Amino acid sequence: MELNLSHLHHILIKEIVQNSHVPTIANLSTIFQRSKEDIIQCLKDLEEYHGVVLHPKTSEVWIIHPFSLSPTNFWVESSQGQWWGNCAWCSLGIAALLNQDTTITTTLGGESKQIKIHIKDGQLIANERLFIHFPIPMRNAWDNVVFTCSVMQVFTSESEVDNWCQRHQILKGDIQSIENIWNFARVWYGNHLNQNWAKWTNEQAKSIFAEFNLTHDIWRIPQTNSRF
Repeated sequence: MELNLSHLHHILIKEIVQNSHVPTIANLSTIFQRSKEDIIQCLKDLEEYHGVVLHPKTSEVWIIHPFSLSPTNFWVESSQGQWWGNCAWCSLGIAALLNQDTTITTTLGGESKQIKIHIKDGQLIANERLFIHFPIPMRNAWDNVVFTCSVMQVFTSESEVDNWCQRHQILKGDIQSIENIWNFARVWYGNHLNQNWAKWTNEQAKSIFAEFNLTHDIWRIPQTNSRF
């Protein structure tokens, strides 16, 4: 298989779906029949492309959205396996990517009250009304994407978000119903298992945001030729 960003991304996503972990650099070297140096360079190029986040000291994969390779507040389970999602959006993205019945276990605001969110036959099922809070502007999301994801949490009301923001001194951003973000995630992560995957262009991303009425300033990204 040719070593390029799309093929590398495809192998990583396919392996984590099947095995709940990604291949090591050594394993990737065997898969692609290329040197470890070539694999590391391609991984770094994929990170620059915002396709992965690498461990700073080893260049092994740490995050490949929507999956995290280290523990988070979002535990996603299906009959096929179990995974960590980086955030509320990502955990719904895992369910969308799997396209099978899924359960997401998390806590409200990353605190003590545990809840479960079920996806059954493509429909989101929750025992109470839920919302997702997006505090970080999307134009700044990749400045520190680990932090960006860590604060995308689930809440039961806007007043709960207000209280949480005041207690943790985190600026209030956009609040969306979990149902809207579920439908959004199905489109956003719909091509992630494609062997010819490519990041959305900024213009494509803006179009998808508009499709789901994501019009708050949080979702404003620049008009450039870059990819989101």
